[in-house]
Amino acid sequence: MKIGIIGGTKGLGKTLACYLKHDNFDVTITGRDEKVGKKVSHKLNVKYTSNNLEVAENVDILIISVPIHVTINIIKELAPHMKKGSLLMDVTSVKTQATYTMNKYIPEGVESIPTHPVFGPRTPGFEGQVIVLTPLKKGKWYPKIYNYFKSKNMRIIETNCKHHDNMMGIVQVLTHFSYISTAYAMEKLKVDIKETEEYESPIYNIMIDTIARIVSQNPFLTYSIQEENINGENIRQKFYEAVLELKKVLSLKDQEKFKEITIKSTKNMGDIKAALGRSDKLINTLSEESNYLYGSIGSEIGLKHIYSQNIHVGIVKSIKDNFVTIKNKNNKEEKLKISNVKILTNEELLNWKKDNYKLYTESISCVFKNNSNKYIIAKVIEKMDDITNVKITDEYTGPQINDNEISYTYEISGLNKKSIEDVKKLIIGFGGVIR
Repeated sequence: MKIGIIGGTKGLGKTLACYLKHDNFDVTITGRDEKVGKKVSHKLNVKYTSNNLEVAENVDILIISVPIHVTINIIKELAPHMKKGSLLMDVTSVKTQATYTMNKYIPEGVESIPTHPVFGPRTPGFEGQVIVLTPLKKGKWYPKIYNYFKSKNMRIIETNCKHHDNMMGIVQVLTHFSYISTAYAMEKLKVDIKETEEYESPIYNIMIDTIARIVSQNPFLTYSIQEENINGENIRQKFYEAVLELKKVLSLKDQEKFKEITIKSTKNMGDIKAALGRSDKLINTLSEESNYLYGSIGSEIGLKHIYSQNIHVGIVKSIKDNFVTIKNKNNKEEKLKISNVKILTNEELLNWKKDNYKLYTESISCVFKNNSNKYIIAKVIEKMDDITNVKITDEYTGPQINDNEISYTYEISGLNKKSIEDVKKLIIGFGGVIR
């Protein structure tokens, strides 16, 4: 199946190209910058062209992934040229105008499914993410697209475009506006964020990271979200009124009114216990990670960089200013930002070592009582540190072996010579005799 992504060289379009190529679709991306396009094309192993019209005429599915303010014009330009039996989709976060424009400009025999993936380009995969579908009518493509998203364990919301825009007015317009306002107030107060981190609570830490995530997005995108949503002005006005009222209450030292506002606001927040549970879980996760890193000082650890996907393995030397320093096997120190790495499990670390370290293999023959269980012995050896593989290669009774004894030969592979020697010590500790 041929899929074309208009605007697939950056942002969400690039992310979608990566995911769809991974699922073996024939993907073509377009973009105005040919140099960038060819670079992304090579990296993702997808096709690139700067000719939008050529893509629209030939693909089975055309996905519009361009800035919000040009989405309508791109739909008008390309939709009429799509081949019969094909599908037009978009990924803009404002749906009303796009939904009706797609429906108006597609030729007979072409279907449209307006779509809003409620996640950004930094998301690691489709799994667990929310996707909203706002079709005016459902055709033959709809169940295929729905089942594809369902197979990815996505949370699918089916609604109409106007209700979607009402909801996104709260989810995006209000939250972005309040976050950017807070960041701007901090700038006006000349707040040194780094200095505040010395006094930060876990909640403050999470809030600052969330605000930073929003304000660091493409400002043209965040502006378009504010500008294009028809409910935007009313939402911002209500926020403005709420801030002024709260400021007035505090200026007048009206404790009762302040209490009334906070209680009323709390009641409107829905399931408070669930919110506390989720935030507690997040705080505990951050605390557990920090405690684990501090407890690993002097020990070996594996860290995966969440953006480059590179694995860093070494002895933890120190943790300071949100950075962890490790010394790798080449005795070189590596300094990594804690927020950018994921701690590997013991199993993940061992599997990485199997693929990247030289393995030591030795056959060990040992004598046990003949009522021993060779498989249990093998399983115990497999669980030892730095042992990568255990294979039973021989079982022997005969000359040189007592009548009530049996000889087993194990082929042992480990990450170092010491791990092999430790196996021998274990066998002796079990009452075995090395031959």
